[in-house]
Amino acid sequence: MNSPLTDIEHNDLTNYLKQFLEWSAAMNYSGQTNIKRRACLRRFILWCDERDLNKPNDISKPILERYRQHLYHYRKPNGEPISVSTQYSHLAPLKAFFKWLAQENYILYNPASELELPRLPKRLPKHSLSMDEIDALLTHTRIYGELGWRDRAIMETFYSTGIRRMELVNLKLYDVDLKQGALIINEGKGNKDRIVPIGERACAWLRKYLDEVRPSLILGEDNQHLFLTERGEPMIKNRLSDLIKKYMDAAGIDKPGACHLFRHSMATHMLENGADIRYIQMMLGHSNLSTTEIYTQVSIKKLKAIHHATHPAKLERTMDHDDLNDETDDVLSEMHAMDEVTH
Repeated sequence: MNSPLTDIEHNDLTNYLKQFLEWSAAMNYSGQTNIKRRACLRRFILWCDERDLNKPNDISKPILERYRQHLYHYRKPNGEPISVSTQYSHLAPLKAFFKWLAQENYILYNPASELELPRLPKRLPKHSLSMDEIDALLTHTRIYGELGWRDRAIMETFYSTGIRRMELVNLKLYDVDLKQGALIINEGKGNKDRIVPIGERACAWLRKYLDEVRPSLILGEDNQHLFLTERGEPMIKNRLSDLIKKYMDAAGIDKPGACHLFRHSMATHMLENGADIRYIQMMLGHSNLSTTEIYTQVSIKKLKAIHHATHPAKLERTMDHDDLNDETDDVLSEMHAMDEVTH
């Protein structure tokens, strides 16, 4: 939901914000991007309004630095600071906004041109699903009959393609080519289209869902969305997460996250089985390879296996445990003797 602007209507900056959002929409930025820009810039204007800053020319580089410090020191009601990622997401729209103001000649220079954004940490995906856990989730759908077939098709699609939750929600019937084993992602993250392969097992469950389940879920006019709820409505993000979480709880899988776990798992499992990182990048729809490379750090089990198989520093098979213990005792005795000499 868009944040209301009525509480900042009296501030001149609000009029420029409205024009900026219209321009942003006309330039084909995604609706999600514009919603985020609206919310973050509204928060900035509220901060400015408290300091009697009402016009674009009132904003200087030191003012923006003060706002950056404000975000850094801000504390939520529970006393915790906002994350670096949240600070970044609130500052990035400022750079776009003031760049536009300068381009439109509303200001003589861009005060945000040299505003440094906080460095985002490249964190590992904290959790993924093992093969056994995925099998447990898929198997558990059996007890729900035809709706379980739908849920199995959803999870198979997630795991086979690694698409995002919103990308699955937006899938239409014509986006799936079961003969060719391909899935078309229209206007994915960053408003980009891509085509990804989908495996035979996922196609088989999709075909079963489309032939035997989906027709019974249609109530009234068919909206062409691939996955429907029991009421014949398109799936929504939160409902999809609740659905996956229900199966995780039933299978005894206590891990944070839901739909995105399948995305992490697909990338990790494919890398462990020898897939090239650039193919994973194409599957996940990452613009930069550096974003995908973080998954290479997840495959520590595979790395340990390769290390064990190839590293020359191993215990000789002819050395039994008694020999190893004797050798260790000798080393410790030498260290003890040296310690007595030094003291």
